[in-house]
Amino acid sequence: MFTKARTSRFFGGIFRTIPLVALAGWFMLNPGFQGERGSAVAAGEMSQDQLDQRIHDYILAHPEVLVQALQSLDERQRQAEAAEARKVLKARAADIFHDKQSPVGGNAQGNVTLVEFFDYNCPYCRMMAPIMEQAVADDPQLRIVYKEFPILGPDSVFAAKAALAADKQGKYAAFHKALYAAKTRVTEAVVLKTAAEAGLDVERMKADMRQPDIQASIDRNTELAQALRITGTPGFVAGDQIYPGATDLATLKTFVNQARAGK
Repeated sequence: MFTKARTSRFFGGIFRTIPLVALAGWFMLNPGFQGERGSAVAAGEMSQDQLDQRIHDYILAHPEVLVQALQSLDERQRQAEAAEARKVLKARAADIFHDKQSPVGGNAQGNVTLVEFFDYNCPYCRMMAPIMEQAVADDPQLRIVYKEFPILGPDSVFAAKAALAADKQGKYAAFHKALYAAKTRVTEAVVLKTAAEAGLDVERMKADMRQPDIQASIDRNTELAQALRITGTPGFVAGDQIYPGATDLATLKTFVNQARAGK
């Protein structure tokens, strides 16, 4: 709960963390501030110290506007980041949709592509696995691009490298599904056991995991995810849109169909 004393202390911290010009601009355009303290033009004629003091006094009298200001600035930042991510998506479409090192599922010649950034130890990715399978089963023109994005520690990195190595043996899809079917954390031991059960040549897989192109693929995915502002898993890309987080089948299909329609 805000009090005048707490707001006064908090105010100093806000000015240290938010650009003053942005916060001052919000207040000068705020109807309540204009009505109580004069026009935006008049505010613009004040010295910086006078403006700081008037904003300070206004916040003490109306602490709720501080929350509104922060929410407004936060929304503008999100919109700016989303716009920047869309620019990256357009500029790097080849890396996102047609990277030769990224395994492909569904219909490789399909008319729409859904890209998934994921981690085998992410519970939300695990939840999405059967939804992804159903989406492919229901849409014969859906192409899937898998982006190994191991962000949950060394076990996840080992699993991602093993999956990419399995792709070299033509067994990515089976191994991918088997890892998600594990009932426990996907550790190194679980990966090796799953690989053997999936019919992989485990020794060859281990050797392939050490190849530079495997680590390079993971590094490329990580850098690409960061550029697209995908900070967690799962993250999806289709058309010119980015969808962060898990979702249900209906929403995923809508996302894919919007990309197919070019919306």
